[in-house]
Amino acid sequence: MKTRLVSFLSLTALAVIVLAACGGAPATPEASVVEQRAPAMPTAMPAAPAEAAVPAPAQPEQDQAKAVEGSAGPIYEIAGESGESIVVQNTTRKIIKNADMRLLVQDTDTAIDRSTQIVTDLGGYIVSSRTWYQDYYGNNLKYATITIGVPVDQFERALQRFRDIAVRVLDENASGEDVTDQYVDLQSQLQNLEATRARIQGFLKDAKTVDEALRINQQLSEIEGEIEQIKGRMNYLADRSAYSTITVNLEPELPVLTPTPTPTITPTSTPRPTATPRPWKPGETFNDARNTVVIAYQGIFNFLIWLVVVILPILLPPALILWGLWKLLTRNSRKTGGG
Repeated sequence: MKTRLVSFLSLTALAVIVLAACGGAPATPEASVVEQRAPAMPTAMPAAPAEAAVPAPAQPEQDQAKAVEGSAGPIYEIAGESGESIVVQNTTRKIIKNADMRLLVQDTDTAIDRSTQIVTDLGGYIVSSRTWYQDYYGNNLKYATITIGVPVDQFERALQRFRDIAVRVLDENASGEDVTDQYVDLQSQLQNLEATRARIQGFLKDAKTVDEALRINQQLSEIEGEIEQIKGRMNYLADRSAYSTITVNLEPELPVLTPTPTPTITPTSTPRPTATPRPWKPGETFNDARNTVVIAYQGIFNFLIWLVVVILPILLPPALILWGLWKLLTRNSRKTGGG
């Protein structure tokens, strides 16, 4: 009896084990499939598709750019007109540097030669130059002004080398303007305009009438004009930030003036001139008397000529009129008295 009971319990336990093994077998393939697919799934979803699925609201362009951290260079993420994400990478900052220097030099010609050598060594170029002369108490002094452009990475080195050629730096003024944000904004505007141009070109291909094609072509011309303006501004900022401008004014040392000694005047007695007797010359006296008589008669004849030609014609007619009136009045008075 006990032997049968033990055999029954043994069979029951074996059946339970078999059933448990058969029930857990289907779960094993599913687990293996999951383990095989897990490595192929990305650990994190990219940011760009998520932003493209949900369009960002329109914002001002200066507020659309934001720096993305964790990259080798500055990267700017910009929202386009249709909400798409535009990534602009700028490896270097764009800074416009300018400087003005006044240098006191020992010899202007030597300083000009050394300045030209500095420009050549640093890979720059001369923008403009001017020389002139000024008089300083009889000394003709030479002055010069040179405006140069040097690569922006050689700006500080150029200033130092110009200081070395001077006896003394009279004045120095350096300034810098960071235009990186302006350049990035222009890049975003350029990309938006180029995308708009591509869409307008597609509309132009689908135009069905001439008027519609002309209207679309006018809009396309306006967009292309704006693109050229932005490209020109970007080229200007790129060139100005690539080369710095330095204006150097060269002034020579003023010569030391030695005062000239003032001569001392010693009083001396002035000798009195002795009168020399004049010899008597009767011939000169006769000539002087004759010339005097001639001049006197010339004056008399000149007066008579003026009297006959000028004075008498002017005074004679009024005198005759007055004489006639006087005769007429005296005659009338006589007749009245006699009657």
